[in-house]
Amino acid sequence: MKFRQARLHARRWNVQSGQQSIGNRGGRRGLGRGLSTSVLERATIRLAVPDPATPLNPSPLRALDVDLWIAERPQRFYGLEVGTKMSAIRLADGSLLLHSPVALDARLRAELDAIGPVRFAVAPNRVHHLYAGRVAETYPDARLWVGPGVERKRPDLVYVDVLGDEAPAEWRGQVDQVFFRGRPYENEVVFFHRRSRTLIICDLAFNIGPEAALPTRWLMRLIGSYGRFGPSTLDPWLIRDRAAARASLERILAWDFDRVVVAHGDVLEHGGHHALRRGYRWLLAA
Repeated sequence: MKFRQARLHARRWNVQSGQQSIGNRGGRRGLGRGLSTSVLERATIRLAVPDPATPLNPSPLRALDVDLWIAERPQRFYGLEVGTKMSAIRLADGSLLLHSPVALDARLRAELDAIGPVRFAVAPNRVHHLYAGRVAETYPDARLWVGPGVERKRPDLVYVDVLGDEAPAEWRGQVDQVFFRGRPYENEVVFFHRRSRTLIICDLAFNIGPEAALPTRWLMRLIGSYGRFGPSTLDPWLIRDRAAARASLERILAWDFDRVVVAHGDVLEHGGHHALRRGYRWLLAA
């Protein structure tokens, strides 16, 4: 994509749409629905503006494969822009399973409705749960499953059950799952979409590149997660039970996946199985 540079005075600038927004400044516990504007409201910034031939409002849903889509959104974590990603899986009966839901605005809802009815959603770990409750508000017939510990962290959520190693009957045989044990900060449940050979994870690995915000790139360099797919140098400290974590990882590596969808960073389209094994070789050798 070709870009021309323009100096723009911004009060609240929606990076995804390229239009000014009057949306709220932030969401629960400092993690906003949109881009935090505290800096933008005070400064003149330089933005990359697409050529007129480039659509300013791209589709909020991007197809990755047969029956698999993603929706990306800005997201701040302790003030740092890290972005986030929801996966939408269409099951054999035509219904949709939403992994790590994001804010469902009107355009995203319309595109989801066009590909199938939203029936199921998962909040896969103790960090990725912010918008889980809003799925039921938008789709009253949708049912929610949560990762271990989310039920204590979010007692307001109405859910069917806590996720584990055994997939619920609703998607068993189509989407597999493993609870990654020994890492209590996230308590993440990892998913594998069989038909597209896609692994779907949140925080077990990143894939942050040059398109990320400058402060994000700085931090990712510090923790060894910039410009490559894999875990960070913090992961050995986050894992409290290496034997349990290694057993979980070995179960994940038994799946025949090629693509990896990460919540933070770019989708790794090919070579994901080898890349995950290489990134966690220190754990497998422990």
